[in-house]
Amino acid sequence: MNTEFIIEAAKAIQQSILANEHTLESLDRAIGDGDHYINMKRGANVIVEIEAELAPLKPSEALNKIGIKLLSTIGGASGPLLASFFISMAKVLESQAHENQGLKENGDESTLKIATAFAAGVQAIIQRGKANLGEKTMLDVLIPVSNQFVLLTTQNCDIKLICATLIHTAEQGMLATKDLIATKGRAAGLGERAIGHIDPGAKSCQLMIEAVCKLSLKELNG
Repeated sequence: MNTEFIIEAAKAIQQSILANEHTLESLDRAIGDGDHYINMKRGANVIVEIEAELAPLKPSEALNKIGIKLLSTIGGASGPLLASFFISMAKVLESQAHENQGLKENGDESTLKIATAFAAGVQAIIQRGKANLGEKTMLDVLIPVSNQFVLLTTQNCDIKLICATLIHTAEQGMLATKDLIATKGRAAGLGERAIGHIDPGAKSCQLMIEAVCKLSLKELNG
C-alpha cells in the first residue's frame, strides 16, 4: 500500500457511497438520526478534495491527515470513530516503518503490516465507541473483517483470496445486524423495534471494504 493507492481507494469509496445514497438514507431513517449518508458523503468528498495535499506524503502521514480531516468534517458519532481508526492505523504504520516483516511488499507497506494497522484502527473504534461485536454497529462488520485479515495474512494467503474473503465477511457481518437488538446510539432506544433493520454504519463500512478490496483486485489484474 502506497499513498497513490490510498488516494485511489478514497475515490473508490466516494463513488460507492454516492451510488448507495438511497440505501444508506433508507436504513438511517428507519433506526438512526437520518444524517448518516450526509455525513459519509461529506467525509468521502473532503478526502478526495485534499488529493494534492496527500500525494507527497508517505502512507502513515496520509492516513493521519485523513483522520484529522474527518474529525473536523463528519458530524455525529461517525466522525470521531472513523478519525480514531485512521489515526491509529497511521501510528502503527509509522512505528513499523523500519521493521522488515510481513508478506510480499506492495508499495511501501507489506500486507501483514496493513492488516496489523487495520486491526489497531478497529481496536481504537472499540475503545472510543465503548462497543463490541453483536451490538448492531459498524463493529459487526469491522471486527470479523479485521480478524480474517490478520489470520489470512499470517497464513501467507494470496491477495485474491484475502480480498474475496474480506468482501464476503463484510457482507455477512452487515447482514447479521438485521437480527440484532441495538445497544448503542439512537437505535438503542428502539429496543426490539430495531430488529429487521440493517445498521447503516455497518452498511457503509461494508461498502467501503468492498470498494477497497475490488480496487486491490483490479490493480492486481492490471
